[in-house]
Amino acid sequence: NYSNRPYGVGLLVAGVDDTGPHLFEFQPSGMTQEMVACAIGARSQMARTYLERNLDAFADCSREKLMTHGLRALKESLNQDKELTVENASVGVVGWIVANGKKGKLEGFKLYDGEKMGPLLEKALEGSAAKTEGETEGEGQAESMDTS
Repeated sequence: NYSNRPYGVGLLVAGVDDTGPHLFEFQPSGMTQEMVACAIGARSQMARTYLERNLDAFADCSREKLMTHGLRALKESLNQDKELTVENASVGVVGWIVANGKKGKLEGFKLYDGEKMGPLLEKALEGSAAKTEGETEGEGQAESMDTS
């Protein structure tokens, strides 16, 4: 019977209309909800945690910064012995072109993969490594405050 939904399939569907961008999560249970940011899959909890921690910043981010956040979230979901590379990562983008704070025309779907991913990955992983080092160094230490 082809009318039944497939068991165990989760989907993220993104799109844009006149009201702005939309992201919908379709869960295997049949539940559907609109999300601001979401990750699904076997190792998605760390990615979801990253997205939740940075959620407030997304509204004011440029497209490039949002792609960086997405790649950093994806990196969080990898096994420790794995790395994001141009061979195993790609980014799809669709949305309004914004210039001078005003919404312009709708840009069609654009896929960044292969060599196009190089600069995006460098930027995402560079910032991620610096943040991780900073968190490790300052972990468990109180920052001194000048009271003079």
